[in-house]
Amino acid sequence: MDEIKQIMFYYNKIDIKNKLSSKSGLKNFSCKFYKDVTEIYDTITRIKNPVRNPSGFAPDDAAILGLLIRIWKILKEIVYYYRKGKADITCLLDRQIVEAAVIAKYLLTKDKETIEDYRKCSYKNRLKILTDTTNLPELFQPPALIRLKQSIVEKMKNENLDVNSFATQNQNKWKISGKNFSQIFSEIEPPKDYKYIYGIGSESIHGSWNDSMDFHLIKNDDGTFSPYPYYASTDIRYVTPLLRYTNDPYLLWLERIDAKSEYICKVFKWIKSVNKQLYISFEKHYKI
Repeated sequence: MDEIKQIMFYYNKIDIKNKLSSKSGLKNFSCKFYKDVTEIYDTITRIKNPVRNPSGFAPDDAAILGLLIRIWKILKEIVYYYRKGKADITCLLDRQIVEAAVIAKYLLTKDKETIEDYRKCSYKNRLKILTDTTNLPELFQPPALIRLKQSIVEKMKNENLDVNSFATQNQNKWKISGKNFSQIFSEIEPPKDYKYIYGIGSESIHGSWNDSMDFHLIKNDDGTFSPYPYYASTDIRYVTPLLRYTNDPYLLWLERIDAKSEYICKVFKWIKSVNKQLYISFEKHYKI
């Protein structure tokens, strides 16, 4: 908690509006703000209620906590490449942020059975590997494959699972609650956002033609294309929209572990407010 208070102490001393009064100021301020948000998220995942959890977290809690840690780790990388002005790379990472944030929020609003289903669904390909070890034992002679099998067996043993524990997951085609990601997204976020925040972002993951035109090619006057061997520049549109999806899971987590406080709620309200100011500043400086 002290780390968060130190961050907030800095912002209490500055005039944010003045910092955002120019294009360069917007970029410089946003770099620091995004980095500090990741530090706040990091700190949140290390907060613990010693009464509820005197040591660590049980698997159902840990499944959610793992997603929250994944969010801030990836976000730190996005902020790094944002600062470097490498939009091509940030686009490879942002969809993973959305996935982790949406799934975490979904699990935090559901029951124990849903979280268990999420955990079991992660064994889809590992279970196929175990099947191969039985049906094709001759393939599992190399030490690397033997170690892989042992790690899968050990994980399942720790969760009291065996090859017969996944009937429901198989029936639901290994989808959480039998739903694809689009359905889960639309259940907890505005459905119209999906194509903007996740759909277009998928272009970079899959290396589509549109992605090549956006980042890797330049169009000539005669309609042909030439290589664009440079990184595309970045602006707040590569990071600010992500924070619309990442705040809620952290607050819901603190609520789940009985560690939510009025101070933390104010901090997250502040993050939302500053994030909105970045939007306003961007529209002012980058009018089409």
